[in-house]
Amino acid sequence: MAEMGSKGVTAGKFASSMQKKLTRAQEKVLQKLGKADETKDEQFEQCVQNFNKQLNEGTRLQKDLRTYLASVKAMHEASKKLNECLQEVYEPDWPGRDEASKIAENNDLLWMDYHQKLVDQALLTMDTYLGQFPDIKSRIAKRGRKLVDYDSARHHYESLQTAKKKDEAKIAKAEEELVKAQKVFEEMNVDLQEELPSLWNSRVGFYVNTFQSIAVLEESFHREMSKLNQSLNDALVGLEKQHGSNTFTVKAQPSDSAPAKENKSPSPPPDGSPAATPEVRVNHEPEPAGAAAPGAALPKSPSQPAEASEVAGGTQEPGDTAAGEAASNSLPAVVVETFSAVNGAVEGSGGGARVDLPPGFMFKVQAQHDYAATDTDELQLKAGDVVLVIPFQNPEEQDEGWLMGVKESDWNQHKELDKCQGVFPENFTERVQ
Repeated sequence: MAEMGSKGVTAGKFASSMQKKLTRAQEKVLQKLGKADETKDEQFEQCVQNFNKQLNEGTRLQKDLRTYLASVKAMHEASKKLNECLQEVYEPDWPGRDEASKIAENNDLLWMDYHQKLVDQALLTMDTYLGQFPDIKSRIAKRGRKLVDYDSARHHYESLQTAKKKDEAKIAKAEEELVKAQKVFEEMNVDLQEELPSLWNSRVGFYVNTFQSIAVLEESFHREMSKLNQSLNDALVGLEKQHGSNTFTVKAQPSDSAPAKENKSPSPPPDGSPAATPEVRVNHEPEPAGAAAPGAALPKSPSQPAEASEVAGGTQEPGDTAAGEAASNSLPAVVVETFSAVNGAVEGSGGGARVDLPPGFMFKVQAQHDYAATDTDELQLKAGDVVLVIPFQNPEEQDEGWLMGVKESDWNQHKELDKCQGVFPENFTERVQ
């Protein structure tokens, strides 16, 4: 019996709810058709417009703040890898190695502290600020429904009073429902009339506190980072003073293109011989006044053809192929390899036209870090993803620091921009083509 009673109550509530929805729908139709007047409150409507504007601004600020934090984290990772690279190339016997290692550790800690403080003092405050909007938005919608109920009850009461055949019992009941609907509406209306202006005015203090916190944290971070960078610079200056004036001799090695010789190594020529192995000297000291200018031809030796010096000086003619080969056999390997690399770069600079690319394709970028999309119109990126960048259909929709594109893998698979394109932060990528 208890179960049947519970079902009856539930069915009654459901029927009452459906009746309210039907009555409200009928009232809204009559109001739109001009057959029933609608209670208007212009002051409240202005408060609702301000509320919606404040909500949109706060949501955008939250999104941009999350993007900023993601960029800080990416910059932290890049700085960490750069310092790790410095530790790898910094040889153990060089002065300042321990100091450089300590600077790298402090650099890592400083980035972590900066990111955490931004989360605590800006992002969490932002989340708390926006957390109050859903409840108020729900109450505004409920206030709108109660206003329709009030108008409907008012119209019903008025129609019974103006009827030719009056039913006093129905009129009394309608009046009772009107008073009840009016009371519920006015209670909600009064509360919102007080809260909405107060919430609107609170935005100034919130924006000031948020951006002041970010500015102070960023100023402190860069001040401390500047001290670390100065310490690192001092350590590197000390390294340069100790090793910068040293002269390092690099012996030229036989060229890979030289003719094959017997396994037996010939005895070296005596010192001072014109045919002695040439040397390339690396010296950080200033050159003497009589030294050859950069790019001048190397001095010829008795065993070096005249054409070789022309190759070294960059004056080889197109028809001197045989002379060039002879020069490559007699010049030091350092010179020959450099000359070959330059020629190879020039010859390989051409390339075929790109085909099968999306309309309006501008260039390619490659993701340097993972990016988690925070909206449906954004691309989800993994480090290494190649993105084909295309222009915005409406340039006014492009936000600063954002690009439109389609991942190359998605384009190769679907060939449809509507399914694959999206926006992504430019600072998470690096241009590759």
